[in-house]
Amino acid sequence: MHVIVATDGSKQSLAAAKQLKSFADPTKITEISVVAVVRPLASVAFADDLSEGTSSWPDGSFRNAAESAVATIAAVYDGWGPKVNKRIRSGSAANEIIKAAKQYDAGLVVVAAGGRGLSDLVLVGSTAQRVQHYAPCPVLVVRPKPRPKR
Repeated sequence: MHVIVATDGSKQSLAAAKQLKSFADPTKITEISVVAVVRPLASVAFADDLSEGTSSWPDGSFRNAAESAVATIAAVYDGWGPKVNKRIRSGSAANEIIKAAKQYDAGLVVVAAGGRGLSDLVLVGSTAQRVQHYAPCPVLVVRPKPRPKR
């Protein structure tokens, strides 16, 4: 089975990647494609919450930030078993994740719910919702851990 693991560069997407590893049997997974999607005309930068230090992309390149995030997520699966592919796509995140699932005949898509912002406590992110609704295979949506009450 081919598994698509989507990342937006957030810590929540790293948690989603680790969630797959916590329960999946690596002998049943043939390949994992770690996918990041860069929006070509975005006014908001690709998240870079996973890099050590201040920034891994001093030139301001969204693609460099995406490559860094994909490398960090791919490292979760080092030595685990399945072949890991690193893929950067361009366009709408949900559309590109769905296209990747179709293109690689995925058996599962792993996506984080609400990578950033207040709404991640209450709502599943819009990207996760669209992927969940239109993907050609099952989708594992990993919600953030609830924050402790004060």
